[in-house]
Amino acid sequence: MMRIHESDLRWMEGAARKEIDGCRRQAFDGTILFTPDGVGNYGALWTRDFAYMLPLFDLFDREEALAAIRYLIAGQRGDGVVPDRRQVDGVNVYEAGGRGHPVGLPPLDNSAFMVSLVYEYISRTKNFSLVDEFLLPLHWAMQAIPRGPHGLVWNHPQLPHSPYGFTDTIGKTGELLFCSLLDWNASRDMVALCRAIGNQHLLALYATRMKEMEEGIESLIDPSTGLFLAASEDCRQVDVWGNAFAAAIDFPIAADRFEQIVELFTDRYDDVIERGQVRHLVKGEYWERLLLPVKAGDYQNGGYWGTPAGWVMKTMASTHPKIAETMLRDLVEDYRNRGIHEWVNGERVRLPHYVASITNPTAAIRDLLSEKKAVLE
Repeated sequence: MMRIHESDLRWMEGAARKEIDGCRRQAFDGTILFTPDGVGNYGALWTRDFAYMLPLFDLFDREEALAAIRYLIAGQRGDGVVPDRRQVDGVNVYEAGGRGHPVGLPPLDNSAFMVSLVYEYISRTKNFSLVDEFLLPLHWAMQAIPRGPHGLVWNHPQLPHSPYGFTDTIGKTGELLFCSLLDWNASRDMVALCRAIGNQHLLALYATRMKEMEEGIESLIDPSTGLFLAASEDCRQVDVWGNAFAAAIDFPIAADRFEQIVELFTDRYDDVIERGQVRHLVKGEYWERLLLPVKAGDYQNGGYWGTPAGWVMKTMASTHPKIAETMLRDLVEDYRNRGIHEWVNGERVRLPHYVASITNPTAAIRDLLSEKKAVLE
């Protein structure tokens, strides 16, 4: 069992509270938005970044959180697409990239993150009356996601655009691992929401979708390593984040497959983790196709990120607790000494006060404690 020092957890919770408080911005209509950085530089509420904050539900005012969710869903297009972000002036931005310089079509992850936001709020407050308000818009959002031959989320090789937002500069095409895992997780949330109000039709639809993806994801297995590949076409490379995320969300994985994921972090720890932060690919590898020029070793093409650290800890907590403990200790030490950044690589640090880098791993540690896979000392 993983052992967590109470002082580390309290420091993380305090740091998360500080960054959440610092990222507040008021929109044109008075709604409080929560921007990706803890000093409020960004002028918009990003769907995925907010989804990586809200699991620390006790750090939010309930009414402010609900208003922010409604602010996002109010920007949903007629075709079901939800905003990638919604600005303080109310303008909806559906594509990744700078305003006026979109990176192709809308990213393929925001529908799932929108579901996660609504589910998080309703499950925490037990306000099931809200299901009727949100269920159909969420269903339209989920229906807007393109799917490939195995039922997985699809990014057309001839028309590539941002897949998962934390790889929005990467040209992963074909059927996608990470977006499909997000979709599976959101489908599970949709099943729960449908069950709460007795909507058997949509419940059956999303239960079937989950089953299809559980079977279809086998098409993304790398025969040489037994690990999951990032995509079926461009960037057929072992996805470090994706493998950790699959294990962390309890996606149904065969025992031998789970062992291979664990071995990725035991046998190649120094190739994927630095100061408790995690690389997208194994060290020495870089993405085969880019949507925007990113220098090897930088940002999403070789940087080490705090956002996924908790998934690795959750994966390792039961079978290799010492590794999880080392990760947590190193992460907290780096955050204390150098600050909380979006990504690091060696002595380089980029974008301080990045909120998801602290909120996501803090939520994971809390989950481990609540699931009794870790003990507080």
